[in-house]
Amino acid sequence: MANRRKNISIVVVGLLVLVWLIVGAGFLGAWLSSKDDGGTGPVDPGFDGNTVVTDEEADLASLVKKVSPSVVSIMTTQTAGQGYSQQELEGAGTGIIISSDGYVLTNKHVVSSAQSVQVVASNGTRYENVKLVGSDPLNDIAFLKIQGVSDLPAATLGDSGTVRVGQGVITIGNSLGQYQNTVTSGIISGLGRPVTAASDKLGSQVESLTDLLQTDAAINPGNSGGPLINMAGQVIGINTAIVSDAQSIGFAIPINAAKGLIRGVLKDGTIQKAYLGVQYVAITPDVRVGLELDQQQGALVQSGRSGSAVVSGGPADKAGVKDGDIITKVNGKVVGEQGGLGSLVAEFLPGEEIELTLVRDGRSQTVKLTLGAYPTSQ
Repeated sequence: MANRRKNISIVVVGLLVLVWLIVGAGFLGAWLSSKDDGGTGPVDPGFDGNTVVTDEEADLASLVKKVSPSVVSIMTTQTAGQGYSQQELEGAGTGIIISSDGYVLTNKHVVSSAQSVQVVASNGTRYENVKLVGSDPLNDIAFLKIQGVSDLPAATLGDSGTVRVGQGVITIGNSLGQYQNTVTSGIISGLGRPVTAASDKLGSQVESLTDLLQTDAAINPGNSGGPLINMAGQVIGINTAIVSDAQSIGFAIPINAAKGLIRGVLKDGTIQKAYLGVQYVAITPDVRVGLELDQQQGALVQSGRSGSAVVSGGPADKAGVKDGDIITKVNGKVVGEQGGLGSLVAEFLPGEEIELTLVRDGRSQTVKLTLGAYPTSQ
C-alpha cells in the first residue's frame, strides 16, 4: 500500500514538472519572438487591415460611387455694401443633378442674390454658363440650368413619405465650401420638424421651414442643397439647415415637397407651384390638447388672424372646404404620417385634380378639387 502511494506521488510530481516545462517553453518562445518578430509583430502585423472590406462597407462604398457623380458643388459671388465699403462675397453650396440636360436642384439660400454662379462636377469639370431657373416662393428650394450639356448623370429620387425614424442615411456635399463630395452617414432622427433658419448668406433674413427630416448625419456649411440619401441610393431629402450650437442635429427638406416643382421644371423649364388656398395648423400632440381635438393628426383649417382661413374663390373654397375642417388625407396619403399638408400638395402641379379626405363635425368625407397656381419668382 505504501509503495502504491509512493508511485502515485512520483507520477503527480512528474506531471507538474511537465506542465511547468510546457508553460516555461511558451513564455520563452514568446520572449524570443518579441526579440525578433521577423516583420510580423505589433509594428508590422504582416497584413494590411485596411484592405479588409466588410459587407456593410462594400455596400456603402458602392452606394457612394453610384450617387456621387450626380452631386455637384456650387460656387457663387455677390457684391455687398456700398461705396468704399463694397466687397465681393463668395459662397458655396451643393446641388443635385436631376436631368441629363443640366437641371440642378439646390437650396434657395445658396443662390439667392448671387451675381454669378459656377457649378463644379464630381470629376472636376467646371461649368460657368449656368442660369438660375427660379425658386419656390414658400420653401428653400431653387433650380439651376447648366447650359449646353446633354449627358450628365441624374440622381434617382425616392419617396420621403415612407421614411422611418432610425433608418440609415448618408449625405454628400461640398463641406465647408472646401471639401468637395464629402460623405457622412447617420440615421433619420425625427420627422415633421419645424425650423427657423437664415435665408441669405448674410444671415439678415430668416424663414420658417416645416415638415423637415431630422438626421444625425453631419451636415456642415457648404452641404446645403446636397442630397440626403437612403441605403438604396435614392434621394429622400435636400439638406438645408443645421443647429449651430448643437451636435448631430441637421435637417433636410423631404424630396416629395419638391416633386411637383421638379416635374414642372423638367416639362418646360418653369417654376409652377400648386396652390390649395387654405391656412391651416398641423395637429401635434400640443395642438390637439390645447384645442381639445379628437383627431390625432391632420391639418386643421384655421386662421391665425380674424377672417376665414379659406381663401375666397380659391381651389379649396370652390370645392367646399370650410373653416374648422380637418384635412386627413391627400389622394389617400395620410397627412402627418406620410408628410405635412404642404408637402403632400407640393407633389402636384397647378391644374391637376386631387382628392381631399376631411373630417367635419366628426364625420369623414371626401372632396375633389383642382389645384391653382401660386405666384412665383422666376
